[in-house]
Amino acid sequence: MYNILDFGAVKDGKTLCTKAINEALEKCSLEGGGKVYVPAGTFLTGPIYLKSNTELHLEAGATLLFTDDITQYEVVDSRWEGVLRKCYASLINAYNEENISLTGRGTLDGQGEFWWKLFRNKENEYPRPKMIAPYECKNVLIRDLTLKNSPSWTINTILCDNITIDNITIKNPYDSPNTDGIDPESCSNIHISNCHIDVGDDCIAIKAGTEDTEERVACKNIVIENCTMVHGHGGVVLGSEMSGSIVNVAINNCVFENTDRGIRLKSRRYRGGVVEDIRVNNVIMENVLCPFIANLYYMWGPRGQDPDVCDKNPAPVTKDTPAFRRLHFSNMTCKNVNASAGFFYGLAEMYVEDCTFENIYISISDNAKPGIPAMLVGAEEVKEKGFFLCNTRDIKFNNVTVVGVDGPAFEIENSENITLSNCVNKKNRSSSPLLSQKNCTNIKEDAE
Repeated sequence: MYNILDFGAVKDGKTLCTKAINEALEKCSLEGGGKVYVPAGTFLTGPIYLKSNTELHLEAGATLLFTDDITQYEVVDSRWEGVLRKCYASLINAYNEENISLTGRGTLDGQGEFWWKLFRNKENEYPRPKMIAPYECKNVLIRDLTLKNSPSWTINTILCDNITIDNITIKNPYDSPNTDGIDPESCSNIHISNCHIDVGDDCIAIKAGTEDTEERVACKNIVIENCTMVHGHGGVVLGSEMSGSIVNVAINNCVFENTDRGIRLKSRRYRGGVVEDIRVNNVIMENVLCPFIANLYYMWGPRGQDPDVCDKNPAPVTKDTPAFRRLHFSNMTCKNVNASAGFFYGLAEMYVEDCTFENIYISISDNAKPGIPAMLVGAEEVKEKGFFLCNTRDIKFNNVTVVGVDGPAFEIENSENITLSNCVNKKNRSSSPLLSQKNCTNIKEDAE
């Protein structure tokens, strides 16, 4: 064990301890590995670099308080929104390391207010630091810590393999910009469990680069379970950076509250990649804008509003045509929904396909607030709406109850092979039918 006090660290919250902490990590690794110990107290520090075979352990009562002196943050090569570019170093870094751990009942405080102000005033020369950002690492463990006030994304693992994130509490103000909770990016074999996430952007966002990312590396084999997520723009979000593909994701036993949107898939024409084999089971949502979204006309980011990207007419299918398929949702309760029960909008040339909804209960709020379910050009605010499907194929709804919508429970356009079995349109506000359809083929309704 290597105690940072033995390397000159001072726990007064004023003396800069960057050198002492990094020297302890370096020596620990060079001598074969072990634990670098942070005792109770507040330690002011700049960027920290984890090394192979080391565990940085924060005792209960220990705080790493990251300096807001911008001169302490060197500029490094990293991904920002899926693209390799120059960025300020993260608070906790690791490059091409293996067997690294960040553990303990202590706290990382990023003092994000300084960085949020720079961003809002457009004064930041480079993208803001992330809090924890291992890059091309193997066997990464992050456990038990409290992470708060991150300058931008809180945990962003990039091109890593075998990641465990367990029992983490993340607290960023609900109005803090781009302070996502956990963002695995082009990683494999990811386990996220027992976390509580309360942030200013997406709680968990799974990413795999954009069309401008040279390395097309999938984000795959992901398990998310036993997590609570509050506030934020989305509970679990896939994309919009997904050009390397996102595959094999299991989301189980989670609760979303006040997360704007619930399960949200987003991409756009010419981005390439696929999102496939996604399973969501045993999830409760409350006070969300829209529980289920799959949008292939996502409008934000570079070229998102170009006329050919937004065009609702079919374009040629190429290797750069993105696809969403094999999405499965089961055993879910969504209460006090505001805008709509679900919104699936595929490309005119690449339908969202092979999806199932089974044992789903959705109730609209008595005081529903209008909102835009999915960000695409021309979208308008709605409230109290049911499912809307456009450009979809082979979708099955079984034992789905929709309560308190104004209009049809299922509104389907330009779709084929849609089956509704044992579905209920309960307490409809306008006495509308269960289903309305336009330009559809082979719609089967076996509903109560």
